[in-house]
Amino acid sequence: MSINDRLINLLPGLAVMVKVIETGSFSAAARALNCMPSAVSRQISSLEASLKLQLFVRTTRSLRLSEAGQTVAQYAQDMLAAARSASTVSALSAQPQGLIRLSAPKAYAKQVIQPLVGPFLRLYPEINLQLLVTDRPTDLLQEDIDLGIRITDQPPPGLVAKALMAIDQILVASPAYLALRGTPDSPQELSGHDCIYLGEHANDNRWVLQQGGDSQSVLVRGRYIANNTEMRLAAALDDWGIASLPLFTAQTALAEGRLQRVLADWQLLTAYRGSAYLLYPPNRYLAPKLRVLIDYLESQLRG
Repeated sequence: MSINDRLINLLPGLAVMVKVIETGSFSAAARALNCMPSAVSRQISSLEASLKLQLFVRTTRSLRLSEAGQTVAQYAQDMLAAARSASTVSALSAQPQGLIRLSAPKAYAKQVIQPLVGPFLRLYPEINLQLLVTDRPTDLLQEDIDLGIRITDQPPPGLVAKALMAIDQILVASPAYLALRGTPDSPQELSGHDCIYLGEHANDNRWVLQQGGDSQSVLVRGRYIANNTEMRLAAALDDWGIASLPLFTAQTALAEGRLQRVLADWQLLTAYRGSAYLLYPPNRYLAPKLRVLIDYLESQLRG
């Protein structure tokens, strides 16, 4: 048995020793510990044998610490004080508090997460939130990030992935543009319109639309190309054409009538569809601050 193992084996006996000192007798300590007096006696005898010291001077009428026992008692009481301090830390950590670092794509962070931040922080005044806004995939472990949101149809392996909401890609245009140029009735009519598309890859100007079993591909063109959803939104609002956008980006303008759906009966298929996933490393003891944020986001965003 190693020295550390021997030291660990002393801990139960030291705790019982403190209880005997606090209560004044073996029988009182047994009642406090909900065990038999003989069990307390065995623990003390085992402790004395391990230390090769007599800790208590016992008679039929009295019980007092020996000289060596007084010294050991001080260490035992310090040990229990340290345990109580550790228990205090545990109790504190059970309360949702501290800093959370959350990463999210730019448009999603601004339009979906930001409106939820204020209500969450008011619910949990002991929590601070740092929002890391980036369109690149973040490495949660390497970058010391607690939670990450990623839009994908294949969550990365090795992480817990909770789907928050589907990300639908839609086509929209302003009422003024449609009044001037007409509203397409079929995907092929898009080729005769100014279209505002992503432009990050060579085939981003080839839109594929699906309706039931019918899938149609159309090559689109336009005077304005932007790889930022808010810029495409602004261009559509400024009457520059028909834009491809995530639904969450356009939904406010749609509700206000500043934009209209185009070919709403067709599903736009792009490489950028999927779901918004909340990602975090698997952890059996998830910090309460993270648990409440995870539960909050799920309650607000899951349809």
